[in-house]
Amino acid sequence: MGAATRVLASATVGSLVVVCTSAFAATGVTADISTTAPSAQPAMAASGSISGVVQDEHGKPLAGVVVSALGARATVAVTAADGHFEFSALPPGPYLVRAHLVGYVAIRAQSVQVVASGRAVSTILLRRSSETILDAALGVTTAPVSQPSDAPGDSAIDTTGDETDLVWHLRHARRGILKDTEIPTELLLGGDETVNVRGDDAVKEGMFGGADVLGRSIGTLSRGASAFFGDIPFSGQVNLLTASSFNSPQQLFSNDVAARGIAYARLGAPVGDRGDWAVRGAVTQADISSWSVAGSYATRPTATHRYNVGMAYSTQRYDGGNVLALRDVSDGSRNAGVVYGYDTFAVSPIAALTVGVAYARYDYLDSRGLVSPRVDLNVEPATGLRLNASLSRTALAPGAEEFAPPSDSGVWLPPQRTFSSIESGRPFTAERTTNASLGVEKDVHGSIVALKVFRQQIDDQLATVFGIGVAGEPPAPVGHYYVGNAGDASASGYSASVKTELARRVHCGVEYTSALAQLNPAENLRYLLLLAPSTLRPTPEHIHDLSTSVETEVPETATRVLVLYRISDGFARAGNTDDTARLDGRFDVQIRQALPFMRFTSARWEMLLAVRNFFRQDGTEQSFYDELLVVSPPKRVLGGLAVRF
Repeated sequence: MGAATRVLASATVGSLVVVCTSAFAATGVTADISTTAPSAQPAMAASGSISGVVQDEHGKPLAGVVVSALGARATVAVTAADGHFEFSALPPGPYLVRAHLVGYVAIRAQSVQVVASGRAVSTILLRRSSETILDAALGVTTAPVSQPSDAPGDSAIDTTGDETDLVWHLRHARRGILKDTEIPTELLLGGDETVNVRGDDAVKEGMFGGADVLGRSIGTLSRGASAFFGDIPFSGQVNLLTASSFNSPQQLFSNDVAARGIAYARLGAPVGDRGDWAVRGAVTQADISSWSVAGSYATRPTATHRYNVGMAYSTQRYDGGNVLALRDVSDGSRNAGVVYGYDTFAVSPIAALTVGVAYARYDYLDSRGLVSPRVDLNVEPATGLRLNASLSRTALAPGAEEFAPPSDSGVWLPPQRTFSSIESGRPFTAERTTNASLGVEKDVHGSIVALKVFRQQIDDQLATVFGIGVAGEPPAPVGHYYVGNAGDASASGYSASVKTELARRVHCGVEYTSALAQLNPAENLRYLLLLAPSTLRPTPEHIHDLSTSVETEVPETATRVLVLYRISDGFARAGNTDDTARLDGRFDVQIRQALPFMRFTSARWEMLLAVRNFFRQDGTEQSFYDELLVVSPPKRVLGGLAVRF
């Protein structure tokens, strides 16, 4: 390990200790520094915890150790006298737990899985470092450097400051024939001390003093930068990914399917003890050139009013030769932006009310501005029992899934696909959904049992169609789809779900939904009637839907696997299909493999591979028909490298 690397590593450790020591006056205190992008729908959910102890290589507990946990929420704590630490109220999911103490190094970071209403136990081992510990604020050794004398009778420098390398060389330089003199050390050290040196030493100082002043000036700037980055506990993620779409395995390996490179980055940090900010961005470059940026700020849950505000902007430009993609675009590009603001405040010790609104603007709509208000009431009358009431009005633009940022758990892909109206010359019309729901959750022996009833009224329900040919137009490629409005719809029903630990290291969830729904077809739907008749449902129908999720982690190999699968008898199908043949499924499979040989930094390196044919990001604000009226979505494969720090 080179000197520069040791300086950087030790400076990072020292800065963390300085920050955390000043932030926590007593041991055992925990501070939440969540930096994930806030969700647009705050809700009370069952949480878990992590507890453990920090020990040295001999098994003795260490006090005053800064322990951090990075996952769905970032938080830090300081160990007590017995080496114990604890993180409470953590959202379920994987967390990277690390320990920091001056003079010690961690053997390795630990990945801990937090489950709902459960407690994870972790033991962290630190060993004493054999490297020289550098002061993070000054970038110099904390103890004076002792060097042997070159010759007896060398001049001494009377100063109370630390010696630089140049001062030491001047003090040990051989005596010349020039007379002795006194030179102010501010020329060399920037201070007020007086240095007694020989005459020839004065010559050396005249030759090299300016260079040292420059060096110390640069050092001052570097110390300022080090203090800035060291004092702020940044966290983030960087993804370098490749994505492509296909309908068959043969098509995946053909030259007709172009892979698209994607770069994604997220950076966040706390703002004192008041809140947290985060910024995200993604870019892709191919025949579709697009980029997306988003920023958010949320105050801490301990505040009386918890504000959640943010904005996002995306742009897409198509430079290829597909005339369908250019048919509904005036200048070859589309732009979309959204701003939102929500306020969650305590109505009583057991109840919290959330009110807010999102405003989106799409430049390819005739009515460009879309307003989506929302009200939520969350009540926790007893420990482990949560009630929720929600009322919202959501406006969704055609093609909005290409621009809107995903949920916190999703992989953000910038706009990669093109779309056009299913009927040439017909303008795009936004879908508007009014949703009312009541729900209850109960923690039962480490599991979460939930029941919800809902009712929706949808105006101008969207229908999305892949892989069809329109008369008089060229065939649509895999990365292009048609969008149209199928008519007004209504749906009412209930859902029941269970989330539990099925086996050791295996967590699963099952949700069953039953609804009575009806779609009243709009006028002038000849294209949908001919190309995808199953998107039109003129009579009431009883739809059953079953969604499952399975997540497992193998700590021995640092492997995580997530499988989502949804099956329903309401999915629309291409071609002439009767009601008994509409049973279909959608899936999402993600495999994350940590790279243990990349542990030379505190970052977590992962290889990511995902295959899915879901069209939309899962969300409670969707209409009941949104995913059901997506016809023949292609499979999308995603792979690459992810770095979390």
